[in-house]
Amino acid sequence: MLAEASAVRDPGTFTPSLSPDQQRDVAKRITAFLSQYRHLSDTYRIEFFTEDLWHTLPSSWQAALQDLTYPQVADLLLDVTHGDRRYPTAWPLSLLAFRATAHALAFPRECRRERAGPVEPEQRQKNRSQRSLLDHIFRKHVKPKKQYEIDKLGTLVKQLCDLTGCSRVVDVGSGQGHLTRFLSFGLGLSVTAIEADGALVAMASKFDEQLLLALEKQKKNVLSQLPAPQSPPRHVAGWVNPKESWELFIKQLSPAECSSEDPPAPCGPEPLQGRSHDSADSQDFESPSELQPSQNESGDQSGPGTCSPCTPPVCQEELVPKDHPDFILTGLHACGDLSATLLRLFVSCPYARGITSVACCYMKITTAENPPHPGLVEPATPPTPGRESGPSELGYPMSSWVGGLSGHQLSYQAREGACHATEDYVLRLREEGEQLRMHCYRAMLETFIRDKRPDLRRAGIQTIKKAHLLPFTEYAQLGLARVSLPHELPLDPGRVETMLKQQGRVVVYSSLALLLAPVVETLVLLDRIIYLQENGVDSQLVALFQPNFSPRNLVLVARKHRE
Repeated sequence: MLAEASAVRDPGTFTPSLSPDQQRDVAKRITAFLSQYRHLSDTYRIEFFTEDLWHTLPSSWQAALQDLTYPQVADLLLDVTHGDRRYPTAWPLSLLAFRATAHALAFPRECRRERAGPVEPEQRQKNRSQRSLLDHIFRKHVKPKKQYEIDKLGTLVKQLCDLTGCSRVVDVGSGQGHLTRFLSFGLGLSVTAIEADGALVAMASKFDEQLLLALEKQKKNVLSQLPAPQSPPRHVAGWVNPKESWELFIKQLSPAECSSEDPPAPCGPEPLQGRSHDSADSQDFESPSELQPSQNESGDQSGPGTCSPCTPPVCQEELVPKDHPDFILTGLHACGDLSATLLRLFVSCPYARGITSVACCYMKITTAENPPHPGLVEPATPPTPGRESGPSELGYPMSSWVGGLSGHQLSYQAREGACHATEDYVLRLREEGEQLRMHCYRAMLETFIRDKRPDLRRAGIQTIKKAHLLPFTEYAQLGLARVSLPHELPLDPGRVETMLKQQGRVVVYSSLALLLAPVVETLVLLDRIIYLQENGVDSQLVALFQPNFSPRNLVLVARKHRE
């Protein structure tokens, strides 16, 4: 259990929370636990009626849960910190054990609130005088949530630089360069940023120029407060191929080989590698959604790519100068396999002294069941527990230990569920938010779609604005049109009314599945910790962001010690 293994609260320390033996023991417990409850983690809420999911629960669980109010669901099931649990009826021991084990096996996500630390997003919107340096100079084009994240992560990266004696940072999946600018102009670090989208690279350079103009205008008031950057940030258009060596990665970053004005020419579709989830300032998954696996599992262009920059064959020894400086790797919400690729680069590259990795989009990572494109990587050799195997480019599992555990497999749906924000859902339950009606609406619509088109399963409806304020019949008309079905499809009023009465059960079932989300995320991150340990590097998970602001708030921090 991880009840005693809370993440270190002081982001200035990087000591491991668990011994290597404890890491392996916890991973083994998690895989056994998740294997027992795959009927919850691997199901889709929108199939609540079509697959009769309520009756897949033990009858004793149904009796205990069916009459709970939304606030009771939040307090009795999801909130690990809630102490006063008054049960309306006696709960079966199996349900109590399920809840307790799920909470105990998940890494703690709450971070310490600093007495005088970074301002949280809603405070930034209300009081612009708070943290005036970041708000005034670096807030342009940056949403409050992102301001909060770059402030916190930038400070952590600076601490890691100080610990390792490095002043250079490589920011991978840098997007529009918001973190890069703060590290360079705000903290005085030498930063190279790499981003796969050339348009975003051009935008980052443009924003750099705007910032330099703003600094020049306010030189007397502001410039004296900022550490002088060793050099302006460099923006590189390119991506990180998991098949390439660390020497080629460094060559790609070399000013003589590549720059934002002269990007590497791709020889195939742009892959995911080299892009962060925040590249276009998109948001994390704040609540359970109806994301579907069909396109991602069958080779969606947003998934792992198929090619790398065309680089002529060269002698590996000629790629890197002998006096190449050490650097820190960082990636803020690096999407899918990118986080795993950066960890492998960190392990293999002798010049990479430290890393801060904030992952997201676990459903996009490659697995043995959902492998990368065959042209991108070599097939991996199945690992053996306790013994390192040959290199594997899968996003999960990375470690030999987890790869050898029975039942370690994680389905697309389980990984997609791990991107959801438990804390935000608890808040909605306590407020009895009307938006929760959408869970039932979408599950009901699925039944009517399949009545007409049995072959059309889990079709992507996309968001219908303010749908929770509509009667179901109006919502259904809009949804049916999205899948090219006649909007005047007759709906049996009695059947509609019967399903609407089960809205509470849909929410309860969703909450049971959501209870497993932090456990799945813990296994993915624990696999990465064990991978680093197998390669002689100790690491630490730090709960850096407040989870209700930034759901993917756990940062994997590691550094190499000089021999």
